Amino acid sequence: METFLNRHRNITVLMLVILAQLVLLAVQVKNDQDVRMIRIWTVTAVTPVARVVEWLRGGSTGFLHDYIVLHDTHQENQRLQAELDRLKLENNFLKNELNTADRAKALAVFQSHTPSKTLAASVIGTGAGTNSKVVFVDRGSVSGVQRGMAVVTPDGIVGKVISAYPTASEVLLITDPDFAAGVVSQKTQSHGTLKGQGTPMCKVDYVPFEDKLQVGEWFYTSGDDRIFPRGFPVGIVKAVHPGQPFQEIYVEPSGLQRGLQDVLIMVEGVHQAIPDEPVANQPVYIAPAPPAAAQAASNAPPAAGTEADKLRAQYKAVGDAQGHKFGEGLPGAKPADFNLKVPVTQPGAAAPGAVKTTPPAVPAPKPVPTPLTTTSPANRMPAPPAPAAPAPPVPATPAPPDDVAQRPHNQ
Repeated sequence: METFLNRHRNITVLMLVILAQLVLLAVQVKNDQDVRMIRIWTVTAVTPVARVVEWLRGGSTGFLHDYIVLHDTHQENQRLQAELDRLKLENNFLKNELNTADRAKALAVFQSHTPSKTLAASVIGTGAGTNSKVVFVDRGSVSGVQRGMAVVTPDGIVGKVISAYPTASEVLLITDPDFAAGVVSQKTQSHGTLKGQGTPMCKVDYVPFEDKLQVGEWFYTSGDDRIFPRGFPVGIVKAVHPGQPFQEIYVEPSGLQRGLQDVLIMVEGVHQAIPDEPVANQPVYIAPAPPAAAQAASNAPPAAGTEADKLRAQYKAVGDAQGHKFGEGLPGAKPADFNLKVPVTQPGAAAPGAVKTTPPAVPAPKPVPTPLTTTSPANRMPAPPAPAAPAPPVPATPAPPDDVAQRPHNQ
């Protein structure tokens, strides 16, 4: 290195002098924004290095914080998951409470409208049999429940009590194969026996094939079984198959469509009349009546639009002008003269001046000439109506003598 400097001593000294001058100039010279050049050079040279250093520092710190130091993240995740589970349980509990309140309200309304004495109960369990349809309710003999009592809901019958324990009761559902109840159809009043099939559908037996039952007709309890009072809905007919001597009728129970959670046990049943409409129809909006002017305009006869209508109106005007009634003339009667031109007006418009023509009169037989000619009463023209204002007196025509008036007839 010393050899290089000794060999290029002059150039080295010159470069150092020039560099010193540049530094001195940079310290003294400023740009248009009053910033020294030395500062601009220094910041420009240091900025890339500082950016690289900051990127390395931030990346290493984030890596250490996100991937190495995770001892608090697992605990926070567990806490949030537990909070989410608690909120889900609370939401489900509130929904169940709301549904329970709605069912209780429906049962209360049904109890207030039915004349039968009922006892509210909740389903607490189901039977263990594979093909049996049995449930347990939380009302027993302590509450007054006895074997053979009917179990219903506001939608229809559910089953009957087959065992009454002190604090619970066993209910046989209508879909069980061992269940049977007397039913009657709504429209035809056809009596039958409802039987369970072990499926969601029930069957009605002993309905004669002469009875005309249709799909969609309702069945109600008939009261013949002495368990269910008369007039409670059972279900709607879904299929009807003709048979001999009885039909095969399949009914969908209406009391089990919304599930079983709350039921009513009939302590004292009262028979009811079978309603005409089992399900209330939805309200139908009826618009108000149109105004009187619009209704009068709509009731006005329409004007003749087609050529056929115009021709028909013209023929009718010709017939009315000649006093001819279409369809009433006897055989051999003289028809109307359609060559006569009669102005036709639109319906409802007043005619400006209707010309009324009289049909040609049939010539009367000539009377025998007499000294004094008289006009027959049959050929006399009707006298015009008297005007409202008093008219000047008209001299009366002297009547002919009786012998002269009767002479044509006598001859």
